[in-house]
Amino acid sequence: MHPEDLTQRFSAHCFVDPTGFPLPYRQLAPAGEETVYSPVRLPLVVFLHGAGERGDDNCAQLVNGAAELLAAADRRRDFPCLYIVPQCPSEQRWVEVDWAAKSHRFPAEPSSPLAALLALLDELSSSRQVDPDRIYLIGLSMGGFGVWDLLCRRPHDFAAAVSICGGADEAQAERIAQVPIWVFHGALDPVVSVERSRQMVAALRHTGHRPRYTEYPTVGHDAWWPAWAEKDLLPWLFSQTSDRTGKR
Repeated sequence: MHPEDLTQRFSAHCFVDPTGFPLPYRQLAPAGEETVYSPVRLPLVVFLHGAGERGDDNCAQLVNGAAELLAAADRRRDFPCLYIVPQCPSEQRWVEVDWAAKSHRFPAEPSSPLAALLALLDELSSSRQVDPDRIYLIGLSMGGFGVWDLLCRRPHDFAAAVSICGGADEAQAERIAQVPIWVFHGALDPVVSVERSRQMVAALRHTGHRPRYTEYPTVGHDAWWPAWAEKDLLPWLFSQTSDRTGKR
């Protein structure tokens, strides 16, 4: 199937948070369950796109592998889940920080798009359709920053996370020391310095955490492509459960 056809498997939605902020998102249900009905609770996977996919068309965010990652027939069969891909508005960010900076401080409040996403996640995770112990985050570039920010705000809400060419506040490492994380970055990244991931991984290791870290020595900013090709990525992600029951 041609990659563009995979986007047709996603249904279009728009969530309006309590402040009236609209957050468009695409949703994918397991094959044969487009109504999102399932006799068992499903894992929830949240994908945060990069800066180039911002807008209000509720479509652009399905590029750079977002659709292929879980919409292909074999992926839907092997990793059944509820998969949502929200879209950040133009001129806004998942985290309102400078991506090119050498470091940043954890913002006291989430950005408007991220706050709306948190409200949406509260609604979804409280439904009978979602397994609250298997909520996963994936993000690239601007979305990689968003993954780190969400983890720091809600460290007990997520079973595992994947951050690709993102950055975080290393001072928050202790807060997320129990969350399984796989970090990816290209060593030649000209947009978000590889030092952002190296520093956060080092901070996590200092707490005793053992994050998985994959650095591609000849890759620039688009480290998501080799990351998607990692055969262990999805099996690793879907094998994780949260510590709501006291177990990992």
